[in-house]
Amino acid sequence: MKKIIAILVLTVISYTGYSQEDQENEGSVIQTYTPSKLLKKGQWDIKWFNNLYTQTKVANSNGDITKNLDRETFFTSSIDIFTGVSENSKINVGLLAELRSNVIGDRSALDIFSFDGERGTARSGLTSIAPVIKFNPLKDVSNFTIQSAFHIPLISEESDAQGVFLDQTAYTFQNRFFYDYTLPSGNWQLFTELNTEYNFGDDESFANGTFVLAPGVFMSYFPSDKSTILGFVQHFQRLGDFEQDFTAVGFGGKYQLTKTLNLEALYSSFVRGSNTGIGESFNIGLRALF
Repeated sequence: MKKIIAILVLTVISYTGYSQEDQENEGSVIQTYTPSKLLKKGQWDIKWFNNLYTQTKVANSNGDITKNLDRETFFTSSIDIFTGVSENSKINVGLLAELRSNVIGDRSALDIFSFDGERGTARSGLTSIAPVIKFNPLKDVSNFTIQSAFHIPLISEESDAQGVFLDQTAYTFQNRFFYDYTLPSGNWQLFTELNTEYNFGDDESFANGTFVLAPGVFMSYFPSDKSTILGFVQHFQRLGDFEQDFTAVGFGGKYQLTKTLNLEALYSSFVRGSNTGIGESFNIGLRALF
């Protein structure tokens, strides 16, 4: 697993060498190419994003919180690859892949990077892939896009015999709706997202027969064309055979390292929920666009 992550790092960084000198001057990537923006034909967008979530508290179905539990940590490393395929920049296609590493039993949060598979406390592996299409449904609203993906599980068991959870085994049909609005000053940008999911195909999965609605609001400020700071609020609501919800707030920033590559770092705190952990997450991502 360490070799896989090293290869992914080198793959993302290597794309910085492909920046085209005649690229159209549209401002920095972090300002222009939000998730609402589609790529031109022949452009590529590769993002390597890492999320470390850790908890010592859980909330029951009534929202009552139990504290000081054994630490559990869940790590997701994802690669998103997109390319533009239409002359009018209305359709992008791509592939998503997720690698996970989870540790329980009060192990250190950083033990997720050990990938040791210790019996009863750890599991890791490539857990899902998803073909994806992203498109602009409204001719006159270029900053509104829809991303549709079909997530295919690559594992057969969510939890092993010792109760270590890795990922869901249900299929997921996901639609994400993106919209952004830049304020007249040009220094502030509002970005909104609505994630919807339908999970199906495996009666043994906790997620089977559930629907997810997850809205998020992000407000960004650009001190310069190469940097941004942002704050956000996100909510997650699972409905159906298993019900669950939580709300998280956070902050972060992005920095344009080169014309092609930018860096993103985010922190979020889970402030409430039901049938869920109440923890915090640390996120870092690299994005190459060329």
